Amino acid sequence: MSRFSGKVVLITGAAKGLGFATAKRFVEEGAKVAITDRDIAGGKAAAAELGGNCLFLEQDVTDEASWAQVFDAISKKFGPVDVVVNNAGIGHFETIETMTYERWLKTIDVNLNSVFLGTKIAVERLKPRGGAIVNVASVEGFLGDPALPAYNASKGAVRIFTKSTAILCARSGYKIRVNSVCPGFVETKLVSDALTALGDEAAEAASAGTIARIPMGRFGRPEEIASAIAFLASDDASYVTGSDLVVDGGFTA
Repeated sequence: MSRFSGKVVLITGAAKGLGFATAKRFVEEGAKVAITDRDIAGGKAAAAELGGNCLFLEQDVTDEASWAQVFDAISKKFGPVDVVVNNAGIGHFETIETMTYERWLKTIDVNLNSVFLGTKIAVERLKPRGGAIVNVASVEGFLGDPALPAYNASKGAVRIFTKSTAILCARSGYKIRVNSVCPGFVETKLVSDALTALGDEAAEAASAGTIARIPMGRFGRPEEIASAIAFLASDDASYVTGSDLVVDGGFTA
């Protein structure tokens, strides 16, 4: 397939996991892809694996100034950006009784404020040509989880912020579609690290308990979420904006 031939895509938090799988999918479909991350070694390795149509740029997505620098560097290398995937995120299993205000602010900063910054500049830069923005939210933005208060709050906010921006772009005639993809539990380092932090016994119990709640009986694979993101970014979704695409094996059903 070459749905993205001639297109330039920016994906944040793409040195590994879901972001890397998404970058791989876009490259396979003909796009020139810029991936950003704070993990320099991982980002360089990912770009090398994906080949000449992939560029790695170091970025702290919570740093407002970095966004213009990233867009300018991409334009210089590949041309103007057509698709932005705000994927970078963090998560920790912690209840409100144990979570510090510092941890709360950090989670909101990375998961929500960076999406604001990325979406804001994307609207500005994509306006002249049109394009697509895909914000990675989560099923945890629909359902409360006592061990994920900050993650719940941030991902729920990403969903409604996405809808707000989608309406603005559509009614303003910008030809920019804005959607969110909402993964369920996926086999990524983010999930495994969060489980590992619980300790072996608790992690095993939490994993088994979660799988038992998923009708399809397994965690998702990164490439399955990447397919959903690629769909939302493509012309196949030309009449889709302000939507949540849930990819969770039936978890929320």
